[in-house]
Amino acid sequence: MKAKFISINNQLFLEEEAKIHVSDLSVQRGFGIFDFLKTINGKPIFIEDHFNRFYNSAKELNITVPYSKENLFKAINDLMEGNNLPNSGLKIILTGGFSADGYLMAEPNLIITQTPFKLDETSFDRGMRLITYNHQRQLANVKTIDYLQAIRLQPLVKQQLADDILYHQDGSVRECPRANFFMVKGKTISTPKTSILWGITRSKILNFNIDGYKILAEDFTLDDVKNADEAFITSSTKNVMPILNIDGKDVGDGKVGAVTSLIKDEFKSLLQKVMA
Repeated sequence: MKAKFISINNQLFLEEEAKIHVSDLSVQRGFGIFDFLKTINGKPIFIEDHFNRFYNSAKELNITVPYSKENLFKAINDLMEGNNLPNSGLKIILTGGFSADGYLMAEPNLIITQTPFKLDETSFDRGMRLITYNHQRQLANVKTIDYLQAIRLQPLVKQQLADDILYHQDGSVRECPRANFFMVKGKTISTPKTSILWGITRSKILNFNIDGYKILAEDFTLDDVKNADEAFITSSTKNVMPILNIDGKDVGDGKVGAVTSLIKDEFKSLLQKVMA
């Protein structure tokens, strides 16, 4: 079952009739922000956190969100009622608006889409393979619609028989295009601190209490990762996903680690509390 409606500026349109003019800055210049959250059994997960990040991203790009959080929540509810997709992904996009000269900002356009989504529970045991790439995202703390580098590199990812990319800046680990990166080394669980997007799932894990371990936001290098015991990534779509191989070299013993499994179980428990 797919979505029937798309919301544009708080109005529902049939998916085949939903349109945006080519003069919009999202088309002309790739200018805009978005946020993505999932719904489980009809409930938006961590929606306040996503709203806060969405409004902060807009502020950083000097876009004024034309709707209050209450109006935005109502638009999401209206879309969810129309589509009747209890398990889904919601994407909230705010563009630079219809620009007369294709350069200056105008009245923003708000687009909300919904697609069916359910986590593949078997993917955790398979884990993922990454390749590294020297790249620093522009305005890293802002969730922009600019995924130019990540999409451009997809043929390379496929050629290397990998699943995704791990960005670094001259050896300093940053993030994946759509996920945050964690490393387990000894009794420390670390995630990069500098020049990254502060993911919602990442923020929850930083507040976990795992007996015998410290969980820290601290920068580290690719050389540190080579000696890591375990690694995993986090995102709204993957929750917690083990990384078993980077650049053709196994992480640890190349198998799903005990700490990564603990983090996965802890996050699953958190989701169950949110759903209660």
